[in-house]
Amino acid sequence: MAIYQAKNFDHLLGTPGFSDQLLKNHFTLYQGYVTNSNKLIEEIQALIKEGKIGTPQYAELKRRFGWEFNGMRLHEYYFENMTKNKVELDKDSSFYKKIQEDFGSWENWEKDFKSTGAMRGIGWAVLYYDPLAKKLFNIWINEHDVGHIAGCPIILIMDVFEHAFMIDYGLKRADYIEAFFNAIDWKVVASRFESASKK
Repeated sequence: MAIYQAKNFDHLLGTPGFSDQLLKNHFTLYQGYVTNSNKLIEEIQALIKEGKIGTPQYAELKRRFGWEFNGMRLHEYYFENMTKNKVELDKDSSFYKKIQEDFGSWENWEKDFKSTGAMRGIGWAVLYYDPLAKKLFNIWINEHDVGHIAGCPIILIMDVFEHAFMIDYGLKRADYIEAFFNAIDWKVVASRFESASKK
């Protein structure tokens, strides 16, 4: 029996700046990560039962699991922090005030986040909160499983793999980033920060 079930994000169809074709392709890609995460769990468990934990096959499946699992989970964070109905940021929120405190101004943070997402290469731009230092960081994630900062919850995430924008924007990643910013559900983002900052 599958441990993970793909979530339905069809409510995002019709999001301004994102064609339905692009979103449907992206949802299908995400569903593949869910399927592969479940398959890897089954295959690894079978090798454990067979006593084959010292094999190259076991080692490769273990290495692959982080890629598939993070591919699943990061896409869930991504789609969950999007909305097709524009949501304004509450400038009285503790999240907004924390951004200003840590980056000097909202504009500084936004430039830094967008510039992180515009870097050459494939990956993710992520706003993390370090609960120990009580500080926000914009981080570049290379691939799905390389570059995460340990113990830090994701507050906002933007997919900058080509599949997230090429159908609609070609090589114009900056235009995609602007469209993404118009589709951010700031209530979700602020809520993630509220939860993370209480830990």
